[in-house]
Parts: sequence; C-alpha cells; structure tokens
Amino acid sequence: MSELKPLTLDIVSDVVCPWCYIGKHRLESALALVPDVPIEVRWRPFFLNPWVPREGISREQYLVSKFGSVEAYDRIAKNVVAAASEEGLQYNPAEVKGQPNTIDCHRLIYWAARDSSGDKSAAMKQRLMELYFRDGGDLTDVNVLVQAAADCGLYAERIRARLATDEDVDVVSAQAEEAAEKGIAGVPTYVFAGKYAVSGAQDPQLLARAIRQVSAEVNAQAAE
Repeated sequence: MSELKPLTLDIVSDVVCPWCYIGKHRLESALALVPDVPIEVRWRPFFLNPWVPREGISREQYLVSKFGSVEAYDRIAKNVVAAASEEGLQYNPAEVKGQPNTIDCHRLIYWAARDSSGDKSAAMKQRLMELYFRDGGDLTDVNVLVQAAADCGLYAERIRARLATDEDVDVVSAQAEEAAEKGIAGVPTYVFAGKYAVSGAQDPQLLARAIRQVSAEVNAQAAE
C-alpha cells in the first residue's frame, strides 16, 4: 500500500486575535483525532490591526478606536474569556496593557519554521499568544520577543540581531497581503490543500472531518 500524500494545511491567523488563540487549541484537538493522516501545517501571517504603528499603542486607545469604549469590549470579552476557559486556556483582558503591531511576532514565527534544528513555528506561535493573552506581555519589547524565542529553543542573540534589521519584513508582509487578496478577512482561516477554506475557531470534529475529506480527495487525484 502506497503512503498517503501529506495534506497541506495553512492557518492564517494573528497572535493578538483571541479566537486564533482558541482556534489553535481546537485545531490541535482535531489533529489528535486524525493521527493516521499526514499533514503539513504551515502558520501564515495576518495583520488583524495593520493600522497600529510599529511601536504599538495603549490598550485603552485601541479599544476606544475599535469598539467605541473599554466597557463595550469588556462586555464582548466575557464570552471570549469563557470560550478560552473551556479549552483550558487563560485569557486575562485586564492584564493586557498595550496593543502591538505584530510584524515582528510573525517574523519570529517565520524564522522558527526554518530553524536548523527543526520546525518550531507552532511552539513560537503558542508562546507569543500565551505571553499576550495570559500574561499581558509587551510584544513590542525586543527583550520579551528574544526571551520568547529562547523559550522555544531558538538562539537568542541571533534573534536579537535579526530583529534589529528589516530581515523578512517584506516576505511576511507579502504573505499577509496575499491572504487579503484571496479574500481572507476573518481569522483564524484554515486553508486545506491550497483551495478549500474554513473560517472561525471551528469545532475539532468539524475540522477533523474536513481533514479526512480533503486528504482523501488529494490522494485520489494523485492516484489518477
């Protein structure tokens, strides 16, 4: 029996999107339901708030600009906090003091995927999300980013040097623009085999069914 062709699964998301935080955990649950299906997971960038400057802004300024008031977001956040808790995740809105531009976070994820010792992009994504949603970490602080990279097994001083440059800013920006050009406006969005897209922090069972269906289609086509 020939081996199955791996299914490519691109996850378009941002590290400051709470539903992406929840969606990542649900995807991991889905992957556990299909251990027999070979999958190549690729984390793709998305700028949820491209208007936020590189140095970031205060959380209050952001919430007023996007939701009208801090109180308006607080009402929305209750449901998100509850959904995160159901997944065993912590989202502590009161700890979040700033709203970062996420280009450097996406550069870290891009570099982590290409680390010489193996793909660490999922771990990097998770660490950045935990820092932001659970701990209220400042994702514009180079020391925070370097420590996050070190926590994931990347060489800290090399990362510090790379962050001080514009290395791969154009690559990450182009990937985010490509997603927008393809009509992706909400995240997380899961793209199966480069042609089927599902948006939202979907139920693991639904994602698992989609993985099996598209994998079967890809392999049937490969056998023709």
